[in-house]
Amino acid sequence: MIRMKIHILLATLLFAAPALVSAQNDAKDDPAGNLQKFQQFYRYLNGAYVDTVHNNELVESAIREVLLQLDPHSTYVSPEEMVEVKESFDGSFSGIGIEFNVLRDTIIVVNVISGGPAEQVGLLPNDRIVAVDGKSSVGVKQIDVPKLLRGPKGSRVETRIVRHGGGEPLDFTIVRDNIPINTVDAAYKVDPKTGYIRINRFANNTYKEFTDAVQKLGPMDALILDLRSNGGGLMGGAVQLSNFFLPEGSVIVSTEGMRVPPDRIVAKEDGPFTKGKVIVLINETSASASEIVSGAIQDWDRGLLIGRRTFGKGLVQRQFPLQDGSAVRLTVARYHTPTGRMIQRPYENGNLDAYYEDFNKRFEPGASDSVGGDTTQRFKTLRSGRTVYGGGGITPDIVVPLDTSDYTKYWGSLVRQGVINEFVIEYLDENRPALSSRYAAPEKFVSDFTVSDDVLDALTAKATKKGIAFDVAEFERSKKALKTQLKALIAQKMWGVNEYYLVVNGEDDPVFAKALEVLRDWERYGSGIAY
Repeated sequence: MIRMKIHILLATLLFAAPALVSAQNDAKDDPAGNLQKFQQFYRYLNGAYVDTVHNNELVESAIREVLLQLDPHSTYVSPEEMVEVKESFDGSFSGIGIEFNVLRDTIIVVNVISGGPAEQVGLLPNDRIVAVDGKSSVGVKQIDVPKLLRGPKGSRVETRIVRHGGGEPLDFTIVRDNIPINTVDAAYKVDPKTGYIRINRFANNTYKEFTDAVQKLGPMDALILDLRSNGGGLMGGAVQLSNFFLPEGSVIVSTEGMRVPPDRIVAKEDGPFTKGKVIVLINETSASASEIVSGAIQDWDRGLLIGRRTFGKGLVQRQFPLQDGSAVRLTVARYHTPTGRMIQRPYENGNLDAYYEDFNKRFEPGASDSVGGDTTQRFKTLRSGRTVYGGGGITPDIVVPLDTSDYTKYWGSLVRQGVINEFVIEYLDENRPALSSRYAAPEKFVSDFTVSDDVLDALTAKATKKGIAFDVAEFERSKKALKTQLKALIAQKMWGVNEYYLVVNGEDDPVFAKALEVLRDWERYGSGIAY
């Protein structure tokens, strides 16, 4: 009961300061009066309650409960979570620079980050870390490994390594340094005139990563920009990326809210790629900043969107710091695309379950997302006057429906229980030297390597030992996709994420395949698109 009362009363404390800028018509909603009421209650609670009052837990719980009564995207961020958020947005953390996994209770180095501290002292893929700072690390849980290896820049960590096929353990002293968290997953040339770049989120370093990738790719007539499953991030990166494709003065996004002035953000100068074919790949988990980029490119007829309707997160959050290092992110405005479409899909305050249930309905059998949004909300693009749709999310110009024909419960069990990932680590543990000798360049691996039936037999045998019953029919249905996934994961752990997408895009991605088809027949598909 005490907790419930605090949940209700803390709402006045949370919104008292921002609300003072606007007169309240209802006396019950008077911020100053309700703040006094809450302070009075709080004194009674701490001065008279029969048991110990754990104020921090109660207040945090109350803040979270209050925010649940509002829109779907206002949130509370704890002090611990703020550390991870800062690292994500800053684009780096301080550590030793390895990709790792825990295999049979031991930390195994899956890969070393090029130029990072671990590579500089000589750590190699497949090395086992058996001790950290003089204490055994055998038996450590996956989630606890970063706590052992991360630390302040310039600090030292002592590691003991067992090298596969080697003799005595090796001791390495590694000086921690800033390790980049890349937001560009992949960038490569599909053909001499076409580039492909995949961005996983928007952070402070995204635009620089993107332009570095463009420069590395060299001259191109067409670009496939992959924003699928990009959940957003910092709006500044989305604005910069949009400007890359648009001429000076083009509206990129506008915002409006009750207590903040309306704003229109425009391209400050001609972008470097205002001419050339552009295709943006999107799906149902492309959100927020991704939708700003997609909406601007579509509304200005600068490129074609292929895939499925985006998530529909168009609420602007402003972060307000709290005294203990935590923060609240409060929705203060809504995003609109250049044509005036509201990106946010409909919601009911306080009904989070219905909000996400509506999203899940997109994937029910028989559901169609071929148009999406509210088809009565029709808008005209700003150059050619093509019809685009509002009602929430960004609807692609060309829809490629979700294909689940090869997905089975058996495959799902292999993924969820970690069998596939563990199998790939073990496979590379035994075969990495031979693979590195045979496939010196990733391009040769991509073109020549195939997952044999013997490898699949070993995978299913491992799954059986893990308690996953073999299902012949389901295995055959998922076989092709399984082979692609295994090949892609092997490529990723040998070279990097870029090579993962080289495999997946080339072998088993209908959306990517549709993008190539569109580029080959641009005169048919790209009518009205400025390039």
